[in-house]
Amino acid sequence: MNDNSQARPALNRSDVEAALARIAVATFTYYPEKATEEPGYLVDEDVDWAMGPLRAMDAGEFERWRERVLAVISDASQDRRAFLADLMALAED
Repeated sequence: MNDNSQARPALNRSDVEAALARIAVATFTYYPEKATEEPGYLVDEDVDWAMGPLRAMDAGEFERWRERVLAVISDASQDRRAFLADLMALAED
């Protein structure tokens, strides 16, 4: 499903690519037992860090994307191909 059907200003491509790199790091380093094995770890901190380059989004869109980023980091069954396509569609050409 493409969440990018509404017209809105595109984000800077370098910001989207920076977010993608951060999301990839967070996804590759996350595992379900991480909070137990690393006291004080919260997946929300990884999500906040990964979303940093996307702060130019309006608040509603940012929250929708935050939920998607959380899901893609913490749930290996997520369709990462669709997520990647939707994320890159946010970037200006």
